[in-house]
Amino acid sequence: MTALKRDRVRDYLLDLIEQFGPGTPLPAERDLAQELGVSRPTLRAAIEDLTQAGLLVRQHGRGTFTSPNKVNQQLSGTSSNAFAVPPAEGNWISKVLEFETFPAGAPMGAKLQLSPSEPVLRIVRLRSVDDEPISIERIHVPYNLVRELVPGDMEEGNFYQLLRTNFDVTVSDAVQTVEPTVTDAEESALLHVPLHAPALLVERTTKDTTGRTCEFTRSIYRGDRYRVTSHLKFDTTSG
Repeated sequence: MTALKRDRVRDYLLDLIEQFGPGTPLPAERDLAQELGVSRPTLRAAIEDLTQAGLLVRQHGRGTFTSPNKVNQQLSGTSSNAFAVPPAEGNWISKVLEFETFPAGAPMGAKLQLSPSEPVLRIVRLRSVDDEPISIERIHVPYNLVRELVPGDMEEGNFYQLLRTNFDVTVSDAVQTVEPTVTDAEESALLHVPLHAPALLVERTTKDTTGRTCEFTRSIYRGDRYRVTSHLKFDTTSG
């Protein structure tokens, strides 16, 4: 019976979250428990479930709030079985944490189609929207493609546009994977989230119009602030 009550309370809270919108305080626990006819522990268990899922945020001394609006990245299905990638929402700025060149080695060389001895530029940057950290990007690019690149180039603007305008490298297509993960201690500190917070691990291998592999990037995105929306098209072979 308690589990059923908690599910009912959870559904009610989900309706409130949708109705209230981002960053809105919930009514007091006492009032919610009375309205739903459940005990405070049952209510708190449902709130904790939604907090763990990133839909609610507890603020000490202030109460419980709906989560801030998520940054949305839209992907649009096309007839060529690929995805169009418009810019993600918000004003993105970056802080460069690492900027170094090293021999590719076997694993990275295979990803970038380089010999192990060829140089690779590794850039690690913390990306923020509206002064709130959202992701950590670890970008790897063949050094010979971007010899004149400096850290300041990576703090603002669009990286792919930078490649086009400054280095005559026009990206064409990519293979990208997205899977759930949790943050480690360093990532948690940089992203201002608890240790082992839910996150998205995004890996992307990008080619330019000549067929060269020009980028391998591994990124961590906050699970509570980032969402990917896909627009799909179906035909008679779709399952």
